[in-house]
Amino acid sequence: MELNVATLAGASGESAASKDVEVSDAVFARDYQQSLVHQVVVAHLAGARQGSVQQKSRSDARGGGRKPWRQKRLGRARAGTIRSPIWRGGGVTFAARPRDYAQKVNRKMYRGAMRSIVSELHRSARLTVVDDLVLEAPKTRELVGLLATLNVTRPLIVHHDPSANLILAARNLPSVAVFEAREVNPVALLAHESVLITEPALRVVEEMLS
Repeated sequence: MELNVATLAGASGESAASKDVEVSDAVFARDYQQSLVHQVVVAHLAGARQGSVQQKSRSDARGGGRKPWRQKRLGRARAGTIRSPIWRGGGVTFAARPRDYAQKVNRKMYRGAMRSIVSELHRSARLTVVDDLVLEAPKTRELVGLLATLNVTRPLIVHHDPSANLILAARNLPSVAVFEAREVNPVALLAHESVLITEPALRVVEEMLS
């Protein structure tokens, strides 16, 4: 199959011409597998969880080594430690412990989900390919004008070698993110209304998913 590539001329970002490039049907013409994409996205988000929460149980709470009062003949309930969970200042009954939330996802499943996502982006006209994306200065206004010229909104910019100017220009736009081609992930692709990718980055993604 073929994808249309827009050619940007000069710093103004005016679209001078376009061309078609051949891409693999196995990557950009796959059916959308919602269940697979959901499983991979959930696993990706779970792996990003820190999982460092920790509470003190009755054995972790400081003090409580001595029995507060004798067992019998006081008319009180039996108590063995002042750090019991039912006491103020005591430990937590089911104390949270650090844990790893990571879920195993096979490489074949991950690549299948990525192929499904990029194929759906192409079918829904949310994937825009440009020959290159170069900013002469780190100016947000220049980037906004370029995006308006390409008619893309809230994009994920996937670049083969993002420059400091591009990163700084996009930093002030909360709805725009810049990713290096090899760092793109399913959550980033789905979180934006459109994807703007350079032709070299397109080849990198195609190679990764082939």
